[in-house]
Amino acid sequence: MKRNIFVLATPVVLLFACLFAMTTSSAKDPSKAVDNNVTFTKDVAPIFYKNCTACHRPGEVAPMSLLTYKDARPWAKAIREKVVEKQMPPWHADPQHGEWLNDRRISQEAIDTIAKWVDGGAREGDPKDLPPAPEYTEGWRIGKPDQTFSIPEQAVPADGVVSYQYLTVPTNFKEDRWITAAEIRSTGRDVVHHVIVFVQEPGTSRAEGRLLVGFAPGEQPLMYAPGFAKKIPAGSNLVFQVHYTPNGTAGKDISTVGLIFAKTPVKYWVVTRPVLEARFVIPAGDPNYEVKSAYTFTEPAHLYSFMPHMHLRGKDFVYRAVFPDGTSKILLSVPKYDFSWQTYYVTKEPIAVPKGTRIECIAHYDNSTNNKYNPDPTKAVRWGDQTWEEMMIGWMSFVYDNASPAKPAGSKSGQ
Repeated sequence: MKRNIFVLATPVVLLFACLFAMTTSSAKDPSKAVDNNVTFTKDVAPIFYKNCTACHRPGEVAPMSLLTYKDARPWAKAIREKVVEKQMPPWHADPQHGEWLNDRRISQEAIDTIAKWVDGGAREGDPKDLPPAPEYTEGWRIGKPDQTFSIPEQAVPADGVVSYQYLTVPTNFKEDRWITAAEIRSTGRDVVHHVIVFVQEPGTSRAEGRLLVGFAPGEQPLMYAPGFAKKIPAGSNLVFQVHYTPNGTAGKDISTVGLIFAKTPVKYWVVTRPVLEARFVIPAGDPNYEVKSAYTFTEPAHLYSFMPHMHLRGKDFVYRAVFPDGTSKILLSVPKYDFSWQTYYVTKEPIAVPKGTRIECIAHYDNSTNNKYNPDPTKAVRWGDQTWEEMMIGWMSFVYDNASPAKPAGSKSGQ
């Protein structure tokens, strides 16, 4: 099984959202050489169009557009600083372990071009050199959904703490549905930290829900290659887990998930499961507390993606496979975990895991004063939903090698 199941919504996600202010660069680096021949229209716009504007355009998650020179020019020095320091695009995987289909890093040549543009005065250039702006589907990045499901409008206070909201929406599906793409969109983006939609099958509890799709900073819509899909059984509910973060102004939100159904035969059922450990207590002041979790495959499978999840004390995260013959391999290492970016790491090639393979997740937490994001280093920390509490989850998506082929439901929307 050598093909990859994911289709990327964009080649690269380059979000400068709320991680930096418009500051003057003081970086000392070789790219500081002035080159007045580099212009926005000829040299920089192609980089932005390829790597940035899927998010940096009106109506999307980024706080400013980079579609035009007028949009980009006020941010030039801040863009240079973060790109040269390789803090942007946000990408946290150790390059020594694994190759990733959605690797957000841009080339050194592109970095140097942006730096030279800024150092040369951030000139606009000849408008005739500007390439055509990319065309995007309005709103939904997955294309027009076959069906959408929304939560009732939620009121978010101006301040205080809002507990996680769990809102159940029935699908009323009369037959199983196979999902090839899914995306979450929220009307109150300025107060929504993340949304996760779970599938609650008939006869199960909310806690037994299977992850369908999520939205958080840095996360892309779910899009599978032909032949791969996730299953929503007939009669299932969709459970929205929504995390609201008040920002000083009262707001409202309606979050919606859009689904695209399989129109061709589904050969492989994609399963996403957590490898988690909820029984831990991180001591006050501990700079490097370790938590481990593990899962053993009882059938041969192929792994396709990973997403580590911790909160503000999360420091680093490793996935390791221990194979039946006793050998082991690091599948993904995130040495500098950043809660602001909930990233799926999609493998370039599926990873074979024979029956009996154990996936080990090893996480470390910094509950000391050294962690500038630590809400309170004087308190011990346990598992909990809120960001000042902690989680330890190693999400992974895979396909069983011997799973029976599935048949898609009809292409009608079912509305």
